Amino acid sequence: MKKTTLYAVLAIVLIISFGFFLVNSRGWASSTESNDGGSNGDVQKVVIGMKSGNYYPQEIRVKVNQPVEIYLDGSVGGCLRDFTIRDFGIHQYLQTPQDKITFTPTKTGTFIFACSMGMGTGKLVVVE
Repeated sequence: MKKTTLYAVLAIVLIISFGFFLVNSRGWASSTESNDGGSNGDVQKVVIGMKSGNYYPQEIRVKVNQPVEIYLDGSVGGCLRDFTIRDFGIHQYLQTPQDKITFTPTKTGTFIFACSMGMGTGKLVVVE
């Protein structure tokens, strides 16, 4: 196979992959919970969507020493389903909207959450 043919095939694959990512990430985000960590009993449930290729909302607030459940809704696709909060040792792939991350933040402050590739990011603000 000639180099030019190989480059052309690779370019087409990249263009198709990028187009697929864009189509799946167009603003279909909807958060069914409040973005301030909407407390439901003792567990703070947070639903994160995807809008314009990034997490939405990009900032969520939760209370320290209170359990948190994070869900990624159906609008989240691609590498953004591989969710990380390094400061809390969290790295989990959430395959479906029913999958969740459960943890209890033990310190206050502002922490970055991101996909495994760092393409999508946001802030987790933990307050008293």
